[in-house]
Amino acid sequence: MTPQQLELVQASWEKVVPIAKQAADLFYGRLFEINPALRSMFSSDIEAQGKKLMQILTTVVRSLKQFDKVEIAVWQLGRRHHVYGVKKADFDSVASALLWTLQQGLQQVYTSEVEEAWVAAYTVLAGIMQAGADYPYANFDKWKAEQV
Repeated sequence: MTPQQLELVQASWEKVVPIAKQAADLFYGRLFEINPALRSMFSSDIEAQGKKLMQILTTVVRSLKQFDKVEIAVWQLGRRHHVYGVKKADFDSVASALLWTLQQGLQQVYTSEVEEAWVAAYTVLAGIMQAGADYPYANFDKWKAEQV
């Protein structure tokens, strides 16, 4: 991610924060439309799940400039999602639903540059989550040491 992309992601996300509940509803509605099989992974309280999603996204997006502080949480999130049964292909459905949700929520603010920035951010975050899911040990420090 370039510094400009980082700024675009953070600035655009701050426009989503005030409409977080609606964004979460849009996201899950679109996700289950794209990939209905994913619905079974969620409890019946999708509103609570949406709140969790918005909270973690807000934390991660606001921390992108100090990513080392949240990287372990993203990696561990990937490990948990693996346990829930999330497959690599499911990340594509999530990316599509997220980009669509951002487009709906941001409307004219959602430019091609904003989309490219979000694709770059999601690619990094999803890659770390997938690394956490794939790593044979529940040891972030060991994984991180191997990345050098």
